[in-house]
Amino acid sequence: MSFFKDRNCYLKDYNLSIKEKLLRFNFSYLFLICLVVFIGIALLYSAGNGSWYPWANKQFFRFLLSLCVLIAVSLTNLRFWMKYAYLIYGASLILLLAVTLFGTVGMGAQRWLNFGIIQVQPSEVMKIAMVLALARYFHGASLEEVRSIKYMIPPALIVLVPVALILEQPDLGTALMLVFAGFGLFFLVGVQIWKFILIGILGLISIPILFHFLHDYQKQRVLTFLNPESDPMGAGYHILQSKITLGSGGFFGKGFLQGTQSHLNFLPEKQTDFIFTVLGEEFGLLGSLFLFLIYMIIIGYGFVIAARCSNFFGKLLAMGLTINFALYVFINTGMVMGLLPVVGVPLPLVSYGGTAMLTLFFAFGLIQCVNINQEMVIGRRGSIDE
Repeated sequence: MSFFKDRNCYLKDYNLSIKEKLLRFNFSYLFLICLVVFIGIALLYSAGNGSWYPWANKQFFRFLLSLCVLIAVSLTNLRFWMKYAYLIYGASLILLLAVTLFGTVGMGAQRWLNFGIIQVQPSEVMKIAMVLALARYFHGASLEEVRSIKYMIPPALIVLVPVALILEQPDLGTALMLVFAGFGLFFLVGVQIWKFILIGILGLISIPILFHFLHDYQKQRVLTFLNPESDPMGAGYHILQSKITLGSGGFFGKGFLQGTQSHLNFLPEKQTDFIFTVLGEEFGLLGSLFLFLIYMIIIGYGFVIAARCSNFFGKLLAMGLTINFALYVFINTGMVMGLLPVVGVPLPLVSYGGTAMLTLFFAFGLIQCVNINQEMVIGRRGSIDE
């Protein structure tokens, strides 16, 4: 049967059984994701001086919970996520507003909601919700509409409203990730290049004004990025120790559990944003490149899954979530190597943290859902319940 031969019949017959969905499940993709997680658990074990406590054991149980979430999400119908995309976005927006009103303060920022047994960081949830909402909005758009300024106002607000709330927390790193992920989707749907160039020029012109509105510690991070040696025992301590730790590993590294900079606590936050330095010190450049290779293959899988999907919503969803994952990798590694300012973005699947891992696995579940339902036809203008 040809792809468009009998659309109604095709849609009716596309209600796959659980067995059929499992047969379409991309286990190679899942294996690579789990491999990165286990690398992270090993590094947390090392960062804890050869002990499962206090980080590696918790990370392992978070992984098991996240894995269940990935499987459950991947086995749902893709139309379900399209139908409730705006609702999920709205709920995430309410959580961000709740953080602003009565969020928990930690490390100088108000980013978490405390539900007793668990703390949730809504900005991490918004990374998925925004992509869902944009994919839903652009699914039914024509190229002429995308190139209309009036038509682009709603998706621009979908990006800018949560960005404004996240900047208020403040969380510059997550806000930048949302902006870049949004720009990535705008580019994919056909927004003209000259509009990006214009926004870029306006952004450069407004840098002095925006810098004035940054918090003092954010200004200090930018200045430290430009000249970390100006305050080696203060603001520049983090990045200088990070560079020293990475450089001390050489090509082959000092060996597992043999790192000195991390084990002697020269490097603060080694279990979270700076976990990459533990890898660099103990496994050297070779180990770092191996992790990069796995990351690149995972990103490649995401792009291939997006390219193979027959419906536009699935294409945009898989592509947007993969771009978001790539931003995690790029920003964190650039940060710890001194190529970018320190903005508090974790190394995906490796850094210690519950909300980040859970939301990442949720995103991978959605990408698997797109892969399983890659032949599903969803009309660009028709009902999503067809």
